[in-house]
Amino acid sequence: MRIGQRDFRTKGHTYVMGILNITPDSFSDGGKYNELDKALFHVEEMIKQGMDIVDVGGESTRPGYTMVSEQEEIDRVVPVIEKIKSQFDIPVSLDTYKSEVARAGIAAGADMINDIWGLKYDEKIADVIAQAQIPCCLTHNRKEAVYKNLIEEILWDLESSLDIAHKAGIADDRIIIDPGVGFGKSYENNLEIIDRIQNFHSLGYPLLLGASRKSVVGMGLDLPVAERMEGTLVTTVYGVKKGVMFVRVHDVKENVRAVKMTEAIRDGYKHG
Repeated sequence: MRIGQRDFRTKGHTYVMGILNITPDSFSDGGKYNELDKALFHVEEMIKQGMDIVDVGGESTRPGYTMVSEQEEIDRVVPVIEKIKSQFDIPVSLDTYKSEVARAGIAAGADMINDIWGLKYDEKIADVIAQAQIPCCLTHNRKEAVYKNLIEEILWDLESSLDIAHKAGIADDRIIIDPGVGFGKSYENNLEIIDRIQNFHSLGYPLLLGASRKSVVGMGLDLPVAERMEGTLVTTVYGVKKGVMFVRVHDVKENVRAVKMTEAIRDGYKHG
């Protein structure tokens, strides 16, 4: 899969997507990088630590978040995307579910759209992605965590997102699937998704796991956001062992090392 100017293997290796929140209120690092210089310094830092792609977000999607206008979100992300593309050789993903934000971000140089509503919030966003001929990540989401058969229902919901993508003309080799840890799920739901994430390979698309510092880690360890790195590393190891293409994380250096060691155990002795 080609994202920006880089080719990514869809099987056999897990890549690290670094999170860059250009927001005052994100659950983990709100306000930390919403000044341009600080954002760019953090991108440079994550690149040095081994990040493969950066995911830029201009609106917090934490539980109970306050929605911002399209223009405000554009004003937050566009200058950052433009600067990243001019200063660094790194693919840029834009975390948005709004078509006009996606359009502006793509014009600024975004190489991929990461939609936490799986193309279902804004009916125009699929066409924007298709016209730009760039990859997208389709995340499972629901307004309420009500399920009778969790994995089957998530698969059904994702299939409807895929239908939207196909009708718009988004090519299969430009689609990534995220089962949506933390989005419309209970604590137990999130644990089950991480444990059974290999089930989503049945859809036939590369997978992304985004569990970094989320409530599933906080509740599992009874720890605040700032102390959830070790728990996140466990989810990354699970992701690698279950064959995900990307892990989306805050702590790049540590997760890159976790991926490398897990792959070494999984693959290294086979070539000895």
